[in-house]
Amino acid sequence: MEQVYSFPLKMHVGGPDVPVVKEGQKVKRGECIAEPKGLGAKIHTSVSGKIVKITDAEIIIEPGDKQSEEYVKIKKCSSIAETAFEAGIVGAGGAGFPTHIKLKTKLADGYIIANCVECEPVLHHNMSRIERRPGEIIKGIRYAMSSTGAKKAYIAIKSKHLNAIKALKDYLKNDSSIQIKELPDMYPMGEERAIIHAIFDRWLEPTQLPAEADCVVLNAETLFNITMAVDHRKPVIDKDITVIGKLKSGIEPNVFFQVPVGSSIKSLIEKCGGIDGEYGELIIGGPYTGTSQDIDTAVVTKISGGAIVTIPFPEYKGPIGLLVCACGANEARLRDVASKMHSQVVAVTKCKNVEEIKGTNKCKTPGHCPGQAQAIMYLKKHGAKRVLISNCSDCSNTVMCCAPKMGLPVYHHTDHVFRTVNYPLTRRLPMECES
Repeated sequence: MEQVYSFPLKMHVGGPDVPVVKEGQKVKRGECIAEPKGLGAKIHTSVSGKIVKITDAEIIIEPGDKQSEEYVKIKKCSSIAETAFEAGIVGAGGAGFPTHIKLKTKLADGYIIANCVECEPVLHHNMSRIERRPGEIIKGIRYAMSSTGAKKAYIAIKSKHLNAIKALKDYLKNDSSIQIKELPDMYPMGEERAIIHAIFDRWLEPTQLPAEADCVVLNAETLFNITMAVDHRKPVIDKDITVIGKLKSGIEPNVFFQVPVGSSIKSLIEKCGGIDGEYGELIIGGPYTGTSQDIDTAVVTKISGGAIVTIPFPEYKGPIGLLVCACGANEARLRDVASKMHSQVVAVTKCKNVEEIKGTNKCKTPGHCPGQAQAIMYLKKHGAKRVLISNCSDCSNTVMCCAPKMGLPVYHHTDHVFRTVNYPLTRRLPMECES
């Protein structure tokens, strides 16, 4: 079969969508091909062509010979929230929560928070989008304010992003209803509860949503998509993405704007010259929370943030202990990394700040660590000679204050990513160690 586009039926929080097309049917770019049954978001085709296969997991479309940037527009709607639903907008930062639900929140005394932190290191497409077209992000904020009734908004962004901050300030001028809040450069500063704490000095419980702090948090690209839907009746059929890593084009990031959803990741890597020799794995997403995927089957979805090609893994064939953190890789991912290192997992424990909510790990205070000495002692007691961690910046700092003293070398599950692109490893922050 020639080049095809694959549309996973689950690109969002909630269950898989239900196809509304049939095999053999011809469709036009922008046409709805699947709808949610319950919590979810509509899916639209990014190409014109023929439906060649439908499974329980995906819809596959063979594109026609002639393609255009034109698209089938969504219907005119009576509200911004309804427009977001018809456009299939979800959290583009990776969470994939249906945006129309957030836009129905009533915030008469609350706030819209634009999450422009681009929390995951090595990803650059959000900052590039803000630097080039800040107006569409700010317009999205204003649409969100109008939909929710919020009278004020904050733009959360790391203070190191000087060009993006300047672009936003130049566009905002003297608009006092939208303020820029500069944040420190640490992970996971882009987590919703971490942002709310940074702005309001208030911690939400792991079970609480931002609405309980009278806030709605929306990613920068999500805000852009709101503007596209309201102004141009455009569904989410294109995605910004960063491609980076062990590529023949070098280790500098390659930012692709508005890539058709359903495109193969391999085709983007080929546009970067291809992979430079032997590689370790392909990560879709960011270094901390991304997933390892098959390079031959991975595709661009509404929530794909990055495609990272890494160097091969380091090898350690001895006993290793796993320290699971809610802010980074889960146990399954750590075991995957340990297996690729040829290590023998002898013990597993969790950061003491982890609280399990409905089977998912949540951090009590993301980015603020109470100390990891007890966890490291547990791993050593159970035979670990080295430890593999998935902690945030602050947790990693506390690990490094105790593990080396106990004679345990430390790996972080992002090490092979950051070594690939010559980034500093997640180790010790310039702050006082805590026990």
